[in-house]
Amino acid sequence: MIATAPAPTRRAVWSWLTMSNANVRVAVQVAQAALPGMRAAGRGRIGNVTSMVALGTPERTAYGAAKAALEACTRIWAKELGPTGVTVNAVAPGPTETELFRSNTPSGSPAEARYLAGIPLDRIGTPSEPAAAICVLLSEDAGFITGQTLRVDGGGSLAAA
Repeated sequence: MIATAPAPTRRAVWSWLTMSNANVRVAVQVAQAALPGMRAAGRGRIGNVTSMVALGTPERTAYGAAKAALEACTRIWAKELGPTGVTVNAVAPGPTETELFRSNTPSGSPAEARYLAGIPLDRIGTPSEPAAAICVLLSEDAGFITGQTLRVDGGGSLAAA
């Protein structure tokens, strides 16, 4: 419970800053670098990658907060940049079959069982699934979609919604 939690440790503060830098600062800098060209062209696409964790996952405060901040940036930038022809959207994957995921969540482990219990499709996603969603949102055909976060999580966000 947050009201009785001890003061943040140095490690917790480091984690908070690390997550914010890696997930928000970098996205802001990339957008700032790309925007002059997009504005000059009168069109463009910005695609952010957030996470199902942004909806609230115990013991993932720093990561979840950084991803939630990126979702807020997505909505705000969409409104600000819409008149320039630039769309801004995000994809929020759920658990995805990557080397990092498997190093922390071995197949058949209790951790994997906890993930699967919250995913209606009862499987871990593949990297190509969020990648396909990103490709759609960056395509010409997605020119009237902006400010959205597409959750590619096998339905895992349904319980959190």
